[in-house]
Amino acid sequence: MEEVNQIERNSSEEVEIKRIPPWKKQITVRGIIASLLIGIMYSVIVMKLNLTTGLVPNLNVSAALLAFVFIRTWTKLLEKAGFVSKPFTRQENTIIQTCAVACYSISVGGGFGSFLLGLNKRTYEQAGVQTEGNVLDSYKEPGLGWMTAFLFVVSFVGLLALVPLRKIMIIDYKLSYPSGTATAVLINGFHTPKGDDMAKKQVHGFMKFFCISFVWNFFQWFYTGGDGCGFSNFPTFGLKAWEQSFYFDFSATYVGAGMICSHLVNLSLLFGAILSWGIMWPLIRMQNGNWFPSSLPQSSMKSLNGYKVFISIALILGDGLYNFLKILFFTGRSMYEKLKKRTPKPDEVDNNNKPLDEDDEQRNELFVREAIPMWVACVGYFAFSIVSVVVIPLMFPALKWYYVVVAYTIAPSLSFCNAYGAGLTDMNMAYNYGKVALFILAALIGKDSGGVVAGLIGCGLIKSIVSISSDLMHDFKTGHLTLTSPRSMLLSQAIGTAIGCVVAPLTFFLFYKAFDVGNPEGEYKAPYALVYRNMAILGVEGFSALPRHCLQLCYGFFAFAISANLFRDLSPKRIGEWVPLPMAMAVPFLVGAYFAIDMCVGSLIVFVSHKVNSTKATLILPAVASGLICGDGLWILPSSILALAGVKPPICMSFLAKKAV
Repeated sequence: MEEVNQIERNSSEEVEIKRIPPWKKQITVRGIIASLLIGIMYSVIVMKLNLTTGLVPNLNVSAALLAFVFIRTWTKLLEKAGFVSKPFTRQENTIIQTCAVACYSISVGGGFGSFLLGLNKRTYEQAGVQTEGNVLDSYKEPGLGWMTAFLFVVSFVGLLALVPLRKIMIIDYKLSYPSGTATAVLINGFHTPKGDDMAKKQVHGFMKFFCISFVWNFFQWFYTGGDGCGFSNFPTFGLKAWEQSFYFDFSATYVGAGMICSHLVNLSLLFGAILSWGIMWPLIRMQNGNWFPSSLPQSSMKSLNGYKVFISIALILGDGLYNFLKILFFTGRSMYEKLKKRTPKPDEVDNNNKPLDEDDEQRNELFVREAIPMWVACVGYFAFSIVSVVVIPLMFPALKWYYVVVAYTIAPSLSFCNAYGAGLTDMNMAYNYGKVALFILAALIGKDSGGVVAGLIGCGLIKSIVSISSDLMHDFKTGHLTLTSPRSMLLSQAIGTAIGCVVAPLTFFLFYKAFDVGNPEGEYKAPYALVYRNMAILGVEGFSALPRHCLQLCYGFFAFAISANLFRDLSPKRIGEWVPLPMAMAVPFLVGAYFAIDMCVGSLIVFVSHKVNSTKATLILPAVASGLICGDGLWILPSSILALAGVKPPICMSFLAKKAV
């Protein structure tokens, strides 16, 4: 940590505030182009993760690295061609990262793998057309037009909800926002004389593994000429294990994601996979004809699939409720202590009552000087809210205008709680706020008035505002530490959001048209779409939707989720760091074990690398992971085009038991 602080200090000391470009010049044409390219690439990557596992790692640091790679490559090419280009500053690097992250964040949180996809007919049928709460015609097929319009209507409100409180959050309360701080440290490190050598090594590592990942996926494609074909179906641990989804599927994306995620997340995934696919599902399957009718298909909510979905919901809700209350407690306690604590002036002391150094004064001066007028935020929030109140009920008649008014009235306070908690813990709890809205609206409106649809859309409204507000505060923290103007940060976030509202639906339809999205037996299962729809059904009709003995199992796993979190927080750190995360455990309950094995391989690579050379590993591994993810993500574009054009791979490589040959 001392090293990180030193890098940050040295880098900022080398830049005089007088030399910082005006906020309008921090946003450049080349920066917008770079943001667009990075945003498109990462939108494809996160959309794949959304539609396969629903688990997306934090890619902010990776986006900052790619921004540096793009612009440095651009300037060097111009220099070789004899042209003089503008210097590449840390402010421009920050703006590109902010714009790109805002763009692909729409793909992450736009609901394409959860509440929006939960509206389509396939998910409606999977939830059980015979279910009482899943009423006829309570679905809406995905459409490029209405999805784009919906995103434009709901995404911009969150940008302005907390703008008036930015000084309080960043300067007065000095919230750490770990992801934002880590991104700033990386950017500051790049733009120093000593950072050049570090950047070259990271760029080399990124490009090397980017090429390896892309070529490997291209090679694999030739062997996937049929269902169940290719390296991704290699029975690594034998055919019996393969039948229960225990195999390594050679996915560079999951390995790279495993290198970014903590060991606790990856081991929790593996534990959840072993518990569900290794123990529980085989045992419940043996109760076929006893607990559920043998005539029902396994995909029915009244058979094995019902246990998978509702036990996952119990884990998610238990974990979400605990962390929701925990964050509220810490937020309330922290705010109480800060109000109780009497300090001379917030701008002149830090959290330990030590006088601010020259660097901090410089950052604070710029952050306050580049103020965003209060009237801009208030008028903008009110105007965008009015548009939503008019448009949303027209698109979804089940969600009446007065519910939208209530949502936008309470959203700023919810956004503040979430952003404050994220600043303390780096946990964005937006989906949990959305789930609360989902249950309340579904229960209030009821099944006959479209409670399922209203619950899903209401979830999206609240989640969108709360999440985007928190993301903006992360970006403000990065901008504060890199001496980037808050005005340029807000404008770049708005540009990125606008781009994302177009790119995200296009990316979704690339998958939706080229692949079998929503097939529980396929690669793109979209597990959370079914989870969210069943949450809405549960809110409408209560526990009558559950199959036999499922309620008792749900109670048990809900209690386990709360107990595991409580034990982790109360036990010594050396013990608590090995307690599994219930939210991570819930993912393989629906998806399978294969991706958990891939991500654990990523953790193993990180562990071994740190044992061999910890300093080099800290420097290179983020770039290697980014290269693996981006190479795999880029291959999705040509593979989707080939699929849409009807071009099939020439070879099917499959694996059979000896007796079947």
